[in-house]
Amino acid sequence: MSGGDINILLELWAASLLKHNDELAFANHKDIYDTIDATPLGDVPWQSFSVRYNGDRPDPVPPWMDAEFDVWFRDPRTLVHNLLLNPDFDNKFDCAPLQEYDMDGNHRFENFMSGDWTWKQAVHYSLLLCSTVD
Repeated sequence: MSGGDINILLELWAASLLKHNDELAFANHKDIYDTIDATPLGDVPWQSFSVRYNGDRPDPVPPWMDAEFDVWFRDPRTLVHNLLLNPDFDNKFDCAPLQEYDMDGNHRFENFMSGDWTWKQAVHYSLLLCSTVD
């Protein structure tokens, strides 16, 4: 999320805390970014790429269609890997993928572990494990 958007959310949060005479946990977006970057577990580097709209353009063209946007992220696979290795979360959640279907054969999605990507990752790694066993 952009720093400007974070600051707007912080202002809204601060307004909601006034009636409780409470204070924000973060001073501004930079404080949040610094807190995230200082988190010692995982050490997953930030990556980025830029995107730009490339579809059909109406007349007149809205400004956002000509703008370039930066997307910042940390590798989700590495983040999940580090989360699963973190002893603080040992026995705190079920990390087994599942597929559940209703009586009509419709796939029921409830959370991350019920998704297709998670299932495919488990199957992929199971096949890799099986292929390395003599």
